[in-house]
Amino acid sequence: MPQHKPQLSSRPLVSQAALNRLAQSLDPETKRRLSRVVRLWAQVKEAGGRVVVATGSGPNLHEGVTCMVAELVRLGLVDGVLTSSAVVGHEMAGVLERVRRIEGAKLGLDPAALPADGKVEVSLLSPEQLAGLARQTIIDRDLYRRMLSAPGNDIIKVAGNLAYPTGLWVERTARKLEPMAKAAGLPLEAVAGPGCDPLTMLGACARRGVPCLVTVPQLVGGGQVGLAVGDSISISSRSARVAELLASADLIIESGVALTQEIHDGPFELFTGHGLWARHEGLDTFSLGKKAVVRLDLDPNLERAWQMQQDAQAVAQAIDQGRPKATGMKLPFRMEMSGFARLPGALPLTGDIGVIWPLLASRAAKAMGVKTAFLCYKQGTPPGEAVRQYIVTKLSPLDHSQVVQALKEKSLWP
Repeated sequence: MPQHKPQLSSRPLVSQAALNRLAQSLDPETKRRLSRVVRLWAQVKEAGGRVVVATGSGPNLHEGVTCMVAELVRLGLVDGVLTSSAVVGHEMAGVLERVRRIEGAKLGLDPAALPADGKVEVSLLSPEQLAGLARQTIIDRDLYRRMLSAPGNDIIKVAGNLAYPTGLWVERTARKLEPMAKAAGLPLEAVAGPGCDPLTMLGACARRGVPCLVTVPQLVGGGQVGLAVGDSISISSRSARVAELLASADLIIESGVALTQEIHDGPFELFTGHGLWARHEGLDTFSLGKKAVVRLDLDPNLERAWQMQQDAQAVAQAIDQGRPKATGMKLPFRMEMSGFARLPGALPLTGDIGVIWPLLASRAAKAMGVKTAFLCYKQGTPPGEAVRQYIVTKLSPLDHSQVVQALKEKSLWP
């Protein structure tokens, strides 16, 4: 497989002193659970087991978590990824970019077509970056110049979103990759991977030959990217691939992802899910009953639901008696709390993923005797902003020629 030019820093951007400051912000119980997960992770890998990470978008991208997961894939500490179509689109575009937010009306755009705040965004690209995109799609240079000359607020945000031209480019690129994926019988994310930067989950998984898959409930997102991902293979095939990956995992780490109830039970899972009749009909099924599932989540209600199940089997009893869980347990109830709380191997880590992830990853790597070349860090802090700037300046958008080369060499994850 052709290789991207190396993009990894020769040393971590996050110092041990900065990590120590994060650790001081954790409460004692979270610290204990963090140490417990580090030990579990090391035990799984030392025994030759497999670790799968399931991520959402949002803070996972802004905090640099997806890039750090990519680094853990490179090191062999993570053996597969479940994610969203939004993440796929943003990784194809380079994860984060600098944009200027400007008034759409001042460009003569139809107000009815603008977002609620009336703002549009323009990507602040170098001449080399602009030329690279122009080789892959038509760019209205006059519009781009007019957008650049308009006043506005410059910010860092997820790449390939609404900004021109990267947002339009990534949606067109996904639709261009779709027939290639269909012809190869592969999910679009597997086809895109070889062209993505090594510090993306797509790129790292492609280079190591492990799955990076969008789950069914996370298909809707990223505009045409989500549609192209969803159309590349059938829902049944995608569900079977997700089930196979989860079945192979000894440890599952979930990071800021919604709708995990549907990821967990799906059509093939037996312990909390709907796999009974699939098994009856002779289809392959699996169980999460004996798997360790760690969830990083900011919502304290997940902790409460899990604790009530631990103390009094409250969730299971509500299900058994047909009572509504939300009112009976007197807490706002997301569906995924039900399945997660009932898993014997479930463990919540409540807190900011920008705090917990760098501590978890650095300690797990140290426990297994490997050194990370990249760590994420909490956004809004000097180290966190340095990490974000590194992503903006060092990560490249998808290189279509490398996708074509990988398809010719048939070197894609099957």
